[in-house]
Amino acid sequence: MKELEEKIRREGQVRPGNILKVDSFLNHQMDIDFINEMGKEFKRLFSDRPINKILTIEASGIGIACITAQYFHVPVVFAKKSYSINLDGSLYSTKIQSFTHNRVYDVIVSKKYLTPNDHVLIIDDFLANGCAVNGLIELIGEAGATLEGVGICIEKGFQDGGSKLRASGVNLHSLAIIDSMSDNDVIFRSQDE
Repeated sequence: MKELEEKIRREGQVRPGNILKVDSFLNHQMDIDFINEMGKEFKRLFSDRPINKILTIEASGIGIACITAQYFHVPVVFAKKSYSINLDGSLYSTKIQSFTHNRVYDVIVSKKYLTPNDHVLIIDDFLANGCAVNGLIELIGEAGATLEGVGICIEKGFQDGGSKLRASGVNLHSLAIIDSMSDNDVIFRSQDE
């Protein structure tokens, strides 16, 4: 998505440790008109799939997942990073290593919101090493649900998460794939590759 690449070049900031800061439009302050266009693009990319649920992880994926869900007319379920007293019943859980926060989270989803009848699209803001997506795929497997695809806003193509997911047969579409980053520039992979 060329518009996303241009927005990253204009508003993104590269930080030490391969961190790309896009908090001016995606994961702190949200440019809803722009995110709406990304939601439309995810609908176009996955329109041939029988999706009846979107799954993401709190917190940064929730906004894009909700906007995308309006085009599929399906609910969003988000995996919680901590147990709370308002969760009742049986839960699916897994552990996920966060690249950005450099810590391991126990993530949970109520069994009543992820079932064997679900055809699930995972939506998230970033893909680096693939730990979050793999954890969500594990939760889908525990539920006996069907993974229909993974939609990512920004993939760090120089890290191995995307290549491993594609090699395992996951239907993965990223709106922007970064091949390399430096203080002065962000190089994107051609979407034809």
